[in-house]
Amino acid sequence: MENSQTNITATKSIVYLKNNEIKRFKVLIVDDEEDLCMLLKNYLTRKNFEVFIAHTLKEGLLALNEIRPDILFLDNNLPDGTGWDKASDLSVLYPHLRINLISAFHPSLPDGSNRNINIIDKPVSLKQIDKFVSPVI
Repeated sequence: MENSQTNITATKSIVYLKNNEIKRFKVLIVDDEEDLCMLLKNYLTRKNFEVFIAHTLKEGLLALNEIRPDILFLDNNLPDGTGWDKASDLSVLYPHLRINLISAFHPSLPDGSNRNINIIDKPVSLKQIDKFVSPVI
């Protein structure tokens, strides 16, 4: 897929810029379940994503600002707060960000949410992950 306005070509999880630079899509996982984080990190790394992990809401928000990921997996129930309370604000602050809210309980989307927010039910399957990481340029 090529976008002539920005001079980039996308192939799966890698973007090839016209000046021959390669940019891997970045994924940030914010979840306090370490096993789930490692499973997702290993799986997504094998698919050529650059993966970052945070275990608290505070760490996640700091990482989000620093890393500027393309895709976010955000758990609802974190030790220092509720991830979903931040989702609508994040979708406004980072309009390019694909936000995937993760929860064992399936509440409705946060108020004011837009089309770049999805819900993933726990337990998470790798098939679900594939659906939500397919890059859109």
